[in-house]
Amino acid sequence: MEPAGLTLKLLLVGDSAVGKSSLLRRFTDGAFEPRLKPTVGVDFKVKKMVLEGRAVQLAVWDTAGQERFRTLTPSYYRGAQGVVLVYDVTRKDTFTGLQGWLNELEMYNSNTVKMLVGNKTDKPDREVERKEGLQFARKHSLLFIETSAKTQEGVQHAFEELVIKILQTPSLWDKSTEKQGVQLMESSAQQDEGLCGAFCPLT
Repeated sequence: MEPAGLTLKLLLVGDSAVGKSSLLRRFTDGAFEPRLKPTVGVDFKVKKMVLEGRAVQLAVWDTAGQERFRTLTPSYYRGAQGVVLVYDVTRKDTFTGLQGWLNELEMYNSNTVKMLVGNKTDKPDREVERKEGLQFARKHSLLFIETSAKTQEGVQHAFEELVIKILQTPSLWDKSTEKQGVQLMESSAQQDEGLCGAFCPLT
């Protein structure tokens, strides 16, 4: 029997104010708000798409970048099949901070597809060149794209690329080859229980 679509958990991480929430809003709602308040804890949105002939439901978690919320993040790494590491191309410090996020990711969930996103390309005062992002991505085997949540450039493409790569890695989501307890919601009965299904960490 054909499963009623596949649910994938994606995570947005990166320093505060790099545009994670704006990327999420642009991708899921097609909207852009120039003055979004900083995320407190975690935000969560769902987006359905069809890629490579498969119906996919994306549960996208937007984590807070501020230090005081960092204790929340370990539980959210668990079970994520894809992680988007975001930096702001106009702030060099957000780029140098990426190594810390990568280290954290390796500690809590190394078995994911990772994408590096250089956001805010619409701004003129760039501090991180595209080639620097590309070099960092190659060094750490990350997918790479530059985006602007404001102009929409690259946003849809970033998420599509990430999901396609996950779909090409069945060990991340296929129950028959399941490794490291990656959880899935596949039956329609489970889907009727609400969006969280297997994905809502309560501990």
